Amino acid sequence: MALADTETNVEIQTPVETITVTEAAAKAVQEMLDERNLEDHALRVFVAGGGCSGYQYGMALEPNIRETDIKLEQNGVTVVVDEMSINYLQGASIDFVSDVMQSGFKIDNPNATSGCGCGNSFRTDGEDAPHAHGDGGCGCH
Repeated sequence: MALADTETNVEIQTPVETITVTEAAAKAVQEMLDERNLEDHALRVFVAGGGCSGYQYGMALEPNIRETDIKLEQNGVTVVVDEMSINYLQGASIDFVSDVMQSGFKIDNPNATSGCGCGNSFRTDGEDAPHAHGDGGCGCH
């Protein structure tokens, strides 16, 4: 985000709110990297079209970081996001949950105005994304 200083007419860069990776999520990523002996890999987080609500989250262990990627270092883990996905993920938090019912990564996204029951797909304001399933249910099981 850029603001103009009206007195000097100079553009001032302000930090863009980015993704937060919890300690639990960073630990889970680091364990996966260690188990697979993957050095110099980052966690790529992205948004793709699809899912029950219009968009779905994706994650991958990525060795290739592009010049246009947004690169974050948090809790000892490198996270990369492409320039399109960051628009949907600004301010999001990635956590790792493990309980009796499930274990896995969970994304808390303030940009999502509605989502699928499984938490893997979402919709943002102003979008009329059709459901992938005729009954409007999750179907992501």
